Amino acid sequence: MATSRRFSNEPAFVLHRYDWSESSLILEVFTRHQGRTALVAKGAKKPSSNFRPVLLPLQPLHLTWTQSDAGASDIHTLKGAEWVGGHIMPTGDALLAGIYLNELLLRLLARDDPHAHLFDIYADVVRVLASEHGEALEPVLRSFELQLLREIGLLPTLDVQTLTYTTLDPQHRYALVAEGGLRAATATERASLSGTQWRTLQAALDDGAHFTHLLRAVAPLAAELKPQLRTLLQYHCGSPLLRTRQFMMDMQSLSPN
Repeated sequence: MATSRRFSNEPAFVLHRYDWSESSLILEVFTRHQGRTALVAKGAKKPSSNFRPVLLPLQPLHLTWTQSDAGASDIHTLKGAEWVGGHIMPTGDALLAGIYLNELLLRLLARDDPHAHLFDIYADVVRVLASEHGEALEPVLRSFELQLLREIGLLPTLDVQTLTYTTLDPQHRYALVAEGGLRAATATERASLSGTQWRTLQAALDDGAHFTHLLRAVAPLAAELKPQLRTLLQYHCGSPLLRTRQFMMDMQSLSPN
């Protein structure tokens, strides 16, 4: 006889939600101890449902669900959801940034693969997005992108050239590219950093207990990092283009010159 396991009060965030029926939702959630998980919230769309006002993205939650041992990869049944509180919903550019981060997690994280450290960083980033500190938006996004790539094994070591494993020259410029890792920049590549700057980033990443150290290291380099990290992330996400990036490109095309 099939048995089931119960996961109670698991720290979580909703990454995305889909209609499952006239009254229910399928949730893609990022949990601290179980990783990315799919849940069905039965009756969540009903006006009387306790789930209805709680199951929102970019809000810290505690979730309870049951999982059948007979089908560990199936969609599991949500039993309880509680809003933890602590901040309001991000708005404007911060909201779009949060949706972008959620899309990255959906595209790059495997199901049922825990990443507790990344979860804690994500929770910190969401708090910043909700704080309306617009000047911190770009450094926070670039820092999270670096941490995400490192956590899932897609970021090369940033203090040596990837193909030759030679130490970076402090004064030379290097570019992070999708297929070659970190290599010497060409004369036509504007998006690059000096050897000293890449090594500073590596040292900040190695200090994994302090996300603020990475944030400080990234802040003056965010503009140069952005095109390099976005290209690398899109390469690993594959087709199609990230929806949030496509949306921003469409919005920019509509803006008056």
